[in-house]
Amino acid sequence: MNAIQLCWLRNDLRCTDNQALWHASQQGPVVAVWLISGDTWKAHDDAPVKIDFWLRNLRELGLSLATLNIPLRIIDVGTWSHCAEALLELASQLNAQGLFFNDEYGIHEQARDAEVERKFQHAGLDCRRFTDQLLFAPTSLKTQAGTPFKVFSQFRRQAYAQLHSHLPACLPAPQRQSALPLTSDTPPAQLDDFPAASPLQQQLWPAGEAAAQQRLEQFCHDALMDYHATRDRPDLQGTSQLSPYLVSGILSVRQCLHAALRVNQGEFASGSPGAVAWINELLWREFYKYILVNFPRVSRHRAFRPATEAIPWRNDPAALEAWQQGRTGFPIIDAAMRQLATTGWMHNRLRMLCAMFLSKNLLLDWRSGERWFMRQLIDGDLAANNGGWQWSASTGTDAAPYFRLFNPISQARKFDPQGDFIRQWVSELANTPTVSIHAPQPDSLLKDNDYPAPIIDLASSRERALTAFRELATP
Repeated sequence: MNAIQLCWLRNDLRCTDNQALWHASQQGPVVAVWLISGDTWKAHDDAPVKIDFWLRNLRELGLSLATLNIPLRIIDVGTWSHCAEALLELASQLNAQGLFFNDEYGIHEQARDAEVERKFQHAGLDCRRFTDQLLFAPTSLKTQAGTPFKVFSQFRRQAYAQLHSHLPACLPAPQRQSALPLTSDTPPAQLDDFPAASPLQQQLWPAGEAAAQQRLEQFCHDALMDYHATRDRPDLQGTSQLSPYLVSGILSVRQCLHAALRVNQGEFASGSPGAVAWINELLWREFYKYILVNFPRVSRHRAFRPATEAIPWRNDPAALEAWQQGRTGFPIIDAAMRQLATTGWMHNRLRMLCAMFLSKNLLLDWRSGERWFMRQLIDGDLAANNGGWQWSASTGTDAAPYFRLFNPISQARKFDPQGDFIRQWVSELANTPTVSIHAPQPDSLLKDNDYPAPIIDLASSRERALTAFRELATP
């Protein structure tokens, strides 16, 4: 029998189209391993609802691996700095000869993975790494000058060219291997410092590859063709809501791309406007990972545009708390923030709107909002979350011009025209007529229904933000 190979699972909790798992299975019998590093997850602001989602998916994955006779080992290492030692010890116990894993892209994750690779090689053991989260290795796309892209449209053109010449294929699940004389570990139901998700959250986000594939197929059948027209409407089911499955690797980006191509007759840059728009969203995800790797300062809580570090952000704890709790007096903002608190997810248009409200209207540091989102989101992803926040705050790549401020009232009227989304999440306004639901209500009505008055004046807050950014741009 060939030597045992370890497959270190992270944000790739699936059997199908898992680069590391499949390649490990081609070299010999596989033992899968998952490391619990709760102290690091807490330091990185990972949300309890996301950890719960990981654990539920890990349980489903363990069942799938069992049908393939692949044991699953679970080791609590506390922090990422202990990963190399734990993996080497397991390799020694099992007399494993190789370690396979898929790359991750935060600064700490890259340092951890480099240390693991170095120590395995020093021990004379094989270590193989794969690009799995992305369609392209994040250093593979360059400008003609050989420098990293800073603008999405230019990055997308290069990505299109690469896809035309080489479309990444999806790998099958490993074949069933001969049984090993090893037992599997049972994933914990809950971890200290990470409360279990609510029954509603678990119902909204069912675990497992089968559930993820079903949601992908349903989206492609029911909503993909109209995605370009409905994606900005939080009152409609116009988005895929697949982001938790992509972030945690229950689905691969290749599986999503090929599903869209099947609907769009093999085209990714033409054909159905809905399919093209959704594929572009997959490429935005790719782009923000690319920025994370090529401009590592964004992993260090720094602005992509260094000059914007000088913006005079305000210190207003009361305003920050009102925003966090959905008590700003602006119904669409409050509805979105309450959706986040209840479900662990927020519609993408509303993420931009809430981020711009915090960073522009309230003139509070975008990093406080970025951190709050990460602590709440089931699909919290450093690259995408940071990229979205910096875009909204006009500090990032492809950022909104500083003079662009979304008006929460006009945005609500445009994208929630009947007020259905607001009524769903702001119970105080459930019986408010459509004609007045989008705008702050008169004081007498606010007192009657316990809904707060607006915490700012939109016009003066807009001028305050414009002044701050103008002064930054003035020598």
